[in-house]
Amino acid sequence: MHRLPPQCKLAAVAAFALTVVATPREWFAAFAAYALLLAGVALAARVPPGFVLRRMAVEVPFVVFALAVPFIGTGERVAVAGLSLSLPGLWAAWNILAKATLGVAASVLLAATTEPRMLLLGAQRLRLPPLLVQIAMFMARYLDVIAGEMRRMRVAREARGFAARDVRHVPVVARSAGALFIRSYERGERVHLAMLSRGYNGSMPVLSDLTASARQWLLAGTLPGAALAALLGAWALA
Repeated sequence: MHRLPPQCKLAAVAAFALTVVATPREWFAAFAAYALLLAGVALAARVPPGFVLRRMAVEVPFVVFALAVPFIGTGERVAVAGLSLSLPGLWAAWNILAKATLGVAASVLLAATTEPRMLLLGAQRLRLPPLLVQIAMFMARYLDVIAGEMRRMRVAREARGFAARDVRHVPVVARSAGALFIRSYERGERVHLAMLSRGYNGSMPVLSDLTASARQWLLAGTLPGAALAALLGAWALA
């Protein structure tokens, strides 16, 4: 699982997500099968459940929105635990929660088994827009540099007795953010000029061969293939 080429894993996760999105919300058996498939992938990749659950915290805004839908939705109302909830809103909340949770879990497993740099190389191998891939590459490369610059600015402010405690200090923090943006922009200009002086022609050189064999593509296709089989099985039973 960890040694599969990144383009195989990217394509598998994208195909799995498309299958999940195409599943009607009433087909509960299909969603249960998808969850079991992801559990099997996590077990095969030896990714601890706690790791997956912690990384899925990114889904919290979707959960909050989904929980609010039954209360603000229109249409037929039903009583649940003494609360008047919208029936279409309940279906919409289930649809959002089920599909978002499965999609986020698949993405977490992808990130847990693939380095960020390899993900970007896999995207390049899949012929995604080169400009977007290069922007993401530079973001991954210089994110730590910009974070270090932000820490140094914070230390400099605190060394001069400044500490953000309330809204009165918002203008100072905003000016610091503006200064950080200007420094990042200037650094990007210097990096771009350095690249041009070294023969940059709009595309990044590929230093390692990421070709995938038919066996690797077949192994990566196990997840979306099994998900598609579950979808067809639920359709046959519907």
